[in-house]
Amino acid sequence: MAKTLELMFGTEFGKTARIAVDNPKEPVDEATVKQAMEQIIAADVFTSASGRYVASKGARVIDRNVVEYEIV
Repeated sequence: MAKTLELMFGTEFGKTARIAVDNPKEPVDEATVKQAMEQIIAADVFTSASGRYVASKGARVIDRNVVEYEIV
């Protein structure tokens, strides 16, 4: 079971860009995530093909289960 915290940002050209954080500390503290996203935007160090990050759009935890089968 793999979990990822996905941070979604609005870009200057109206698109959505994402940053994924593997194995987030749980339970996720919404206030801390919001503050971190605001700091990322203020630092202006990340860009995407659709421009600079200008707004927080949301965050979510994605839980992925992978079951492997050995086929002989």
